[in-house]
Amino acid sequence: MDRTSLIAELNGRGLRNAALTGPLYKRLAQTLTGLIQEGLLKPGTALPGERDLAEALKLGRVTVRTAYRDLMASGALESRHGSGTFVSSKVERMEQSLWRLSSFSADMRSRGRQPAAKILSRTVNTPSPDESFLLGLGGDEPVLRLDRLRLADGLPLAIERAVVPIKFLGDDAGGEGSLYDALTANGHRPVRALQRLTAVTLDPSSAAILNVDAGAPALLIERVSRLEDQRVVEYTRSHYRGDAYDFVAELRIGDDL
Repeated sequence: MDRTSLIAELNGRGLRNAALTGPLYKRLAQTLTGLIQEGLLKPGTALPGERDLAEALKLGRVTVRTAYRDLMASGALESRHGSGTFVSSKVERMEQSLWRLSSFSADMRSRGRQPAAKILSRTVNTPSPDESFLLGLGGDEPVLRLDRLRLADGLPLAIERAVVPIKFLGDDAGGEGSLYDALTANGHRPVRALQRLTAVTLDPSSAAILNVDAGAPALLIERVSRLEDQRVVEYTRSHYRGDAYDFVAELRIGDDL
């Protein structure tokens, strides 16, 4: 929702409606909360400055400041130094198993959330020498390079950069849906994978894509997935928001204890 639409929506909801009770700042805070809960104001959306919003709504600046202050106290809004006021991009933390291989889409659907993907880059070309070795390919066998922003309920959670041999997908496969679904549909379902996790901080470009501050913590996950016959079907490097995920694993006591 852009600034013009926001102002129109706030005016249309009648902040000065006599049927509403409480001071104006409470009405403004409640109306903004409603827009957030309805999904009209997405996480990370920038709100107008206090002066601009006050002038547009013909309210006192103190009214807007107090409404913003209450919403920041509740966690609905957040202030970013030097940037302004934003709909909070903080997310409810999720636990992700380290011992179960599943796609992002399937995992989000199992949580009752709506998965989505935005393609950042999609190219087909030859692998690098390291990729040829890792994927077991000849130097002239093409691979799909698919960089995607992964979202749940519209909230950006991870950046995935996958490299997959075209022979397992076909030129037109791999896009906004599940990459694993596309592989499975072509008869090449991954059945096992090795993952390596590293704690990192996000560079400015990645942070901007994920709607977090530059230098924010993230988890870098490198995954190599294999078919039943041990052929490597996928190599993926993913940056997961550190404020959104806890990765957990079940450990069993060894016989020597």
